[in-house]
Amino acid sequence: MKTHHQHHPKLKTSSFSCGFFRGCTQSVLSPTTTTPPTLPIQPAPPPPPATSSESSSSSSNTNSQSFTQWRFPLPTSPNISRTNNNNVETMQITNIAPPVLYTNLEELFHVAELQLTTCSDLDKVKAMYLLEHSLVPNPVGNTVACPDTVMRGVVGCLKDTRVAKSASKVLLALCLSENNRHVAVEVGAVGVVVDILSDMELAAAERSLAALELLCTVEEGAAEVRTHALAVPMMVEVMGRMDGSRGKEYAISVLAVIYGGGGACDGVAVSAPPEEVARAVMLALQGDCSARGRRKGAQLLKILQNYGREEEEVEPRVV
Repeated sequence: MKTHHQHHPKLKTSSFSCGFFRGCTQSVLSPTTTTPPTLPIQPAPPPPPATSSESSSSSSNTNSQSFTQWRFPLPTSPNISRTNNNNVETMQITNIAPPVLYTNLEELFHVAELQLTTCSDLDKVKAMYLLEHSLVPNPVGNTVACPDTVMRGVVGCLKDTRVAKSASKVLLALCLSENNRHVAVEVGAVGVVVDILSDMELAAAERSLAALELLCTVEEGAAEVRTHALAVPMMVEVMGRMDGSRGKEYAISVLAVIYGGGGACDGVAVSAPPEEVARAVMLALQGDCSARGRRKGAQLLKILQNYGREEEEVEPRVV
């Protein structure tokens, strides 16, 4: 008698390829399984909700790791606030609206004086633009003199690179009046122009030289130029740096005032030998130079040739 062994069909399972439940198909539950299957690791419970002030920073840290590599400064930092204020003021300076033109000189000088006496750079720029647009098209006469405060502010703006161009135009327009030349000399315009000529742009330096030549037409202005230690070397440097004929003409005129003011013993602060000055003048005359500049240069060369000879002739008699 044959015994029939009853064969139980094996339980067939098909693997389920799903990205989310791939861990669940690694082991199958069976009554014959002695070891329990390894269950997938459950994620940690979410952290407690953050407060309103920390919600933005915590969410950015958990969602994107790249944001943790940046450290942004607080908006209340004093350095950031100071930088923002400077940027805003710079934008305001570069975007100034055209000023209102004044035909009354007294009213014009009053408004400019109010703007120049404040501590704001924006008001200083507005004052220069106001004076430039009002005085350059219509130069002032001898009727109304420029106040000392306004002239001092104009001369001080020559040192500011942002408004040096406008300040040179205003100074030249003011110096067309003889009354304003005395005011400019009193506030120290001669020394300021001589000191900053090498740092100015060519156009602004040329206008400043023209104003300096006008200042030399008054007695106190010529005396201050002669006693300035840097006047001669600065004029020599400017003659070699200027491309146009006008700048060379103005520099030669100032040198003629320095050396032709009354001899070698008249308090002239000579810091360059006359031979070097004569060589620089001859080089300037060989290039582009106006007719007036050539006449001034020829006169200056004669003065430089005779410069110091009278003193050498007098010395043996004294001994």
